[in-house]
Order: sequence, then C-alpha cells, then structure tokens
Amino acid sequence: MGDLNVKLVSNHRQLNDFTKKLLKDVEALDYMLENGWFENEHPHIGAEQEICLIDRYYKPSPRSMEVLDDLPENFTTELAKFNVEANIEPLLFTGDCFNTLEARVNELLGELREVTNKNDIDFVITGILPTLRKFDLELDNITPLDRYHALIKAVEKMRGKVHEFRIKGLDELNIKHDSAMLEACNTSFQVHLQVNPDEFAEKYNIAQLLTAPVLAVASNSPMLFGKRLWNETRIALFQQSIDTRITNEHLRDRSPRVTFGNSWLKNSILDLYKEDIVRFRVMLMTDIEHDVFDQIEQGITPKLRALTIHNSTVYRWNRPCYGISPNGKPHLRIENRVLPAGPSVVDEVSNAAFWLGLMTAMGDHYPDVPKVMDFDDAKSNYISTAFSGLHSELKWFNGKKIGVCELIKKELIPIAREGLVKNNVAKTDIDKYLSIIEARSESGQNGTTWMLKSHSKLSKEVGKEEMSVLLTSAMVKNQKLGLPVHKWKYASLTDLFHYHPTNILVEEFMTTDLFTVFKDDIPELVADVMDWQKIRFTPVEDEKGRLVGLLSSRMLMRFFSQQYKLDKRENKTVKDLMIENPITITPESTIFAAMSIMQENKIGCLPVVKNKKLVGIVSEGNFLGITSSLLKILNKDKKS
Repeated sequence: MGDLNVKLVSNHRQLNDFTKKLLKDVEALDYMLENGWFENEHPHIGAEQEICLIDRYYKPSPRSMEVLDDLPENFTTELAKFNVEANIEPLLFTGDCFNTLEARVNELLGELREVTNKNDIDFVITGILPTLRKFDLELDNITPLDRYHALIKAVEKMRGKVHEFRIKGLDELNIKHDSAMLEACNTSFQVHLQVNPDEFAEKYNIAQLLTAPVLAVASNSPMLFGKRLWNETRIALFQQSIDTRITNEHLRDRSPRVTFGNSWLKNSILDLYKEDIVRFRVMLMTDIEHDVFDQIEQGITPKLRALTIHNSTVYRWNRPCYGISPNGKPHLRIENRVLPAGPSVVDEVSNAAFWLGLMTAMGDHYPDVPKVMDFDDAKSNYISTAFSGLHSELKWFNGKKIGVCELIKKELIPIAREGLVKNNVAKTDIDKYLSIIEARSESGQNGTTWMLKSHSKLSKEVGKEEMSVLLTSAMVKNQKLGLPVHKWKYASLTDLFHYHPTNILVEEFMTTDLFTVFKDDIPELVADVMDWQKIRFTPVEDEKGRLVGLLSSRMLMRFFSQQYKLDKRENKTVKDLMIENPITITPESTIFAAMSIMQENKIGCLPVVKNKKLVGIVSEGNFLGITSSLLKILNKDKKS
C-alpha cells in the first residue's frame, strides 16, 4: 500500500528539495545498517490481496469508493475504481502461518462479500479480469485521489499523452491509449518476506533466481480484451503501461520502470536504492517536515518517506522494502510482486508457501547463486516463463537445461519442503499447500492452462463477448467453492448466470479482423475480397486508417450487372461506387443503439469509428451470433 499523500513535482525547486531529502534518506539508511538498528528476530510474512469488483453481469463495477466506506481499515484503494486491496497483518513465519493466512484472507473477503451483496455487486480474484473493456480504462474510472492523478500525469509528462501497446502471443494486441490506466488491468497477490540486513543480498538474488519457476506454476493471466497473449500477460502489460521511455534514434540502453533488474546484487539493499535513484527520475513527491538525522539523534526510527515514495514508483518484480515494526525497530523486506491474484485463495497461499519455503532453504543448497548462474540466464528464464509458462525450458545451474515442470517436481518442491520444516511450519500446512503445487505440475493445469483450454472449448459455441462472461462466471463459481485450480472443470455454458445482452457495448461484439480497400482500388479487387472472405460489406479507408466510405455486395452486383447489360467495361474505381460518409457508431455505444440505428436506416452494417479511425464493423451476422448464444443459454436454463 503506497503513501497516498503525494503530489506531482511542479518545478525544479521542488524537485531539487525533494532530491536532497531522498539522498539524505539513503545516508540515514546506511547509518542504521552500519550501526545495527535493524530487527533481527524471527522473520514475519505478509500479503496484499488485490480484488476486482464486478456487477451482476460480470463486468467491472467502478464503485470502490462506496464499498470502502463500509469496510475495515485493512481495505484500501487501487488505481481504478473497480479494484480494491486488502492488506493482511504480518504473521510470524512459523507454525500454522499459512493456514492462518488463508483463513484471514477468506475472512476479509467474507467481509467484502457482505458489503458487495448490499450494493448488488460481486467480486473476483484474478490476474486480469476477462470482461475488462478498453472503455473501462478511461480516466473516468480513475480513483479520485491525488496520488493516482499525480501518477498518471507524471507518466504522461515523461513519455507523452498517447502511448502504443504491442503484445504478441497466440493473438496480437496493438492499441493506443491516452494514459497509464492500462496498469489497472493487473491484479496481484503480493507476498512479503522479512529479511535480515546481512542476508539481504543473498536472499534477493535467490528471489531473482526463483522468479521464473514460481511464475510458471502460478500464472493465470493469458488474456486481455479477448486476445490470447502471454501465459502471464501482466508482465508485458505492466511494463508497457508504466514505461516512461521514449523512442530514440540512437542505441541507448534505458531501463523500464517496471523491471526485473540488470545484474545480481553484490552488497546490500543500498545498491538497489542507489541504482533506482540513478536510473529513474523522481515522479512524485510529498512535503516532509522532519529531518531524518534529527530523529536518529533522538533515537527515533525515521520513516524515510522520500526514499519510500521514490521506491513506490520503481516497479521491481522483486521489490526491496523498508518498514518500521510495531516495536519501533526498522526492518527490511522483499516483496514478491510477480504472483497474480487468484485463481483461488488456496492457490494463492500455496504459491506463497512454495516461494517462502524456497527462499528459506535455497541458500543452503546454493549459497552463492551468481557463481553458478549468469544473471542473463535468470532474466531469460523469467521472460520465457512469462511467455510460455509451464511449457518453458529453463537454463539452470552451470548451463543445464531442464523443463520447468520437471525442475519443480524433482528439485524445487523438496527444497521448499526443507525450508518450511526449517522454519518449524506445521506439517499439515506443508503437506496441504505443497501438494497443490505438485498437483499443478503433475496435471499441467494452472490458471493459464485452465483459461486457454476453456477458451478453446467455448470458441466452438459462443462469441467473444459471451466467452469473457463465461470465463469470469466460472471463476466466481469455483472461487466460492474454494477449489484449487487443478481441480477446476473447464468453463461451459452451465457456468453462465445472469446473462443479459442488453448491457453489451459495441466494442465487445464488433468484428475487428477487417478486410478493407482504398478508394483508388478497382471494383474487381473488392469483389474478390468479398468472395474469398465470405463478407457482404467492405469498409473503405485511407492510408491513415480513417473511414472514407463503404461498399456492399449489392452495389458491386449492380455495377457488374450494368456493365454486362451494356456490354462495355468502364474504368471505374471504388471511389465511384462507394457510399461516402456512411452512418457509423462508436465502440462505447450499446447493442440496442446499434440495432436501433440499423433498423431506422434500413442498413445491414455499421462501421465502428473512434477518433475518426476505423476500429471495427457491426453487421447482422454479429447480432445473429449473440442470438444463437442466447438461445443456447436459454435452452440450457430450461433443461436445468
């Protein structure tokens, strides 16, 4: 949970004043490390649960501010109004800590459910909500707090207003967006481990090493806007959404603010903080009244607010954290940010137990990770598993190559078990949560594979809009049952409840795989395009993607018929035949609006236009697809 009392840096004087305080915080941290101020007792663990609010129809519900009014202080805001976060109190890393963690998360979610039920909405825990629409990421849905507006403006100031996103997997996503709000697509289950200062470098390098296999077994976010992208699309999306770099004709190396890192850590946590100050400009600031060294002289542990705020704007997947314990002593933590939310609470806690057990015992087997693995191999593994998940082959110690499932089953689960035993974790906890990791590896079914196989099955029965609703509905049902994802059945029509097509937006059911022509093309080309692709309407666009006209198969038939009757060929082009300035609709319009326009104007299709650019087309075939799916669902309800 970040500091909410922040603002945008508005001038160089503010920047320089805040930078001085930032540098002073680094000095103060160095002093406390050198003089043994830090807590060195039995480590604690903690977690942050991010949650998506949804309405009765499984679409994002931007009502967090209303919901939070009735929730305890454990709950707080996120960037978008359709997300909230629950913060779980620190637990001693021993005994039945994981059972306690699972119970506490479920308790908080139970409190949330009471409030959402009163507001006629629901929630789901998942890395990326399948029903998210680009429309949901407009600035109207930003949480109305200064911190979030300042963040959006800071990113815009550094990289410009409009940013392009390109993510390629089985499908490909190419979109432009005018803010960093796409970051709000990502929801996670962040796990914290308290680390002694003298062990920090070793533990941090182990965390980096483990990112790949832990991510592979935990991934559950393969889709965004209906497109199948990376196994864990959050990785690519988060980097691009907060990327403040701009393109340059020179081959300069610039690190993204969302980063895995650039090298193994050699000395202490200070190295990470110093690198982040060197590489990344200050984005946000706050007014700081106290001098940190005055507080140190008085024996008061300083909050290091400048350093903490700057650290909150650099998004390392394994983030170094400074905090103050209830006893007033400072402590250090490593925050694992790579784990997605969901697919169920027991899955999340299993991911945490697996990672924390490995963090404890990996050093006993490999006390100096940099000696047995190149950093580039660890980074390559992380990218590979983000893209390919459980199908990845990793570069392991001393150049050995091994499949990630084999590595998890044969080496990592036994080491994780050792680590949990070493911390005196209850045997019932160890057996329960590691058996879930083992079952996922054995079956090959984590959240990602469940979603992709469900998608493959459903694609033969429903359209993309119904698909996203079905996937979300099935997740909600399984989460309420408390089932781990390796036991989930693939989503089917029987999982769909409360389906009402009346609330569908044009962007959810329009056709986006378009075949277009230019106004100077010949009619014969258009005729062949329509024949080959079995389409009745062809939009006409210019070189910049702007809609300039529309052609139908009827127009072409009339043209060729006249030529046949007159027994002559005219050298006409698309421009001579097309409808100029055709009736259009926006992607944010409703299905009812589209139907009304088509009926009133007696037309068979509507080009969909956004900012003068052609983005899709709606035809009678789209409505037929929705009708077919709805009839199947009604028939299913009737039989049940």
